[in-house]
Amino acid sequence: MKIQWLGHSAFHILTDNDINILIDPFLRDNPACPFDPEEVKADVICVTHGHNDHFGDAVELAKNNNALIVCNHEHSVYISQLGLETMGMNMGGTIEVAGIKITMVNAIHSSDMDFIDGIGPGGSSCGYILELENKRKIYHSGDTGIFGDMKTVIRDIYRPEIALIPIGDRYTMGIREATIAASWIEPEVIIPIHYNTFPPIEQDPYDFKDMVEKNTETKVTVLKPGETYQE
Repeated sequence: MKIQWLGHSAFHILTDNDINILIDPFLRDNPACPFDPEEVKADVICVTHGHNDHFGDAVELAKNNNALIVCNHEHSVYISQLGLETMGMNMGGTIEVAGIKITMVNAIHSSDMDFIDGIGPGGSSCGYILELENKRKIYHSGDTGIFGDMKTVIRDIYRPEIALIPIGDRYTMGIREATIAASWIEPEVIIPIHYNTFPPIEQDPYDFKDMVEKNTETKVTVLKPGETYQE
């Protein structure tokens, strides 16, 4: 399994069975992303919410790769009208695609589609629990503030070994809140996301790493855009 950070909240996950999963594929207009959409493979694309810095290049990537887009119901209606394959979900639901179990979980954030004229309703923002073929679970929180489900639903029910959570503040949790979230979720590894892409979310990820590793058993892996965490 390889987990490659593409900058901001975008990830490319290559599973043991060579399934390419993209999450929040904001690539072309992402100043931190080292790749163009044409360079990235996708079998499944998961979108957490409708803001352009997360929905990103999902449509182009789906067309280029004949990929399935997994998203909330409202986004799936929009995407299906474009003639693309999509699978809409809602909170607490689980689907299975190519041997991967995908569960949609709550997030505290807005989700209107801000990349279309006039801004369109985008349903609820979400996170995902991905259970891969090897049974390892990855939690991508999407954009979110800290909330109690991290201690109960996320930890007690799903128990992810790897968590991808934001630290950028202003639009999401900052370092203080993300450190508390780390103690609630109790994953083996956290990869911090959604920071330093733009000036309003500038943070030092090593401050986060120090705080988490001083106060929990969790290890924090700080990646540069394009770098990979591998198991």
